[in-house]
Amino acid sequence: MPQFTRPKGWAILLPLLAVFIWSLNIAVTRYVSDYIAPVSISFYRWLVAFLVLTPFMLPRVWVQRAQIYPHLKQLAVLSAFGMVLYQGLAYTAAHHTSATNMGIINAFIPVFTIFVSMLILKDIPNKFAIVGSLLSLIGLLYVMGQGNGLAALQQLGQHWGDLMMLVAVFFYAFYGVFLKKWQLSLPLLISVYIQIGFALIYHLPFIAYTGLDAWNAQNVWSILYAGFFPSLIAPLLWMMAVQQLGPNRTSIFMNLMPIFTAIIAAFWLGEKWTVYHSVGGCIILIGVLLAQKKTPVKAVAMTQS
Repeated sequence: MPQFTRPKGWAILLPLLAVFIWSLNIAVTRYVSDYIAPVSISFYRWLVAFLVLTPFMLPRVWVQRAQIYPHLKQLAVLSAFGMVLYQGLAYTAAHHTSATNMGIINAFIPVFTIFVSMLILKDIPNKFAIVGSLLSLIGLLYVMGQGNGLAALQQLGQHWGDLMMLVAVFFYAFYGVFLKKWQLSLPLLISVYIQIGFALIYHLPFIAYTGLDAWNAQNVWSILYAGFFPSLIAPLLWMMAVQQLGPNRTSIFMNLMPIFTAIIAAFWLGEKWTVYHSVGGCIILIGVLLAQKKTPVKAVAMTQS
């Protein structure tokens, strides 16, 4: 990918716009849940993205088929976690919780990634990761309990939407860790295109069982938005941001997703941002930032000596 010569100040707009698109998609997911089944919107989303990419990517896939074939199993696994389990559960969760809560829970991705990395990559979390993760969990329980953290522990069964979104985020953490573990030697767009193809195949048994909702005036724009902007435009903007700002600086912008989602949900869906959202959201954000803090090099050296 060619290097851009824009100033760094302009490059900050790239991750901001990407996060805004993903945040808007959470609100779109909540809005369209009344007009289309989760399996249908999930299938249509990836179908639109696949059709848009096919004229450009299919010839490249054919030319590089020898390089792609050894990675098919890995691409199939990535598709299952990132495009089917995560997004499918998110669409289902939207029937049972608010877009605001979905945005807040989405902030858990970095925290879960730390512990999935420990499980798969054997990366032992430092003290900041452990304390930050516990702090984020307290904030999440506070939000789920609508201001009563202890009550949340007793009422988890009443928050199926939040729990479902939490499981979805957990699956997405696996997606990120597998990407890091395998580091596939394939062009990113080819990798995404093949994963989308697998996602469509994975949906077929569910469609055979539940059927497929028709497009109509109430859901068509949501389908097109989901298939084009969060599936194609936002990842491209994010890749450009990583190139300009670096992965660490870029990842920080993901912490803005709960804020963007809450603002969009308030203006579009009429959802209310309450005191418990503010308190719990701040606790979660502080925990996430703390969890991503690195142990000072000197401290690490002392523990190893």
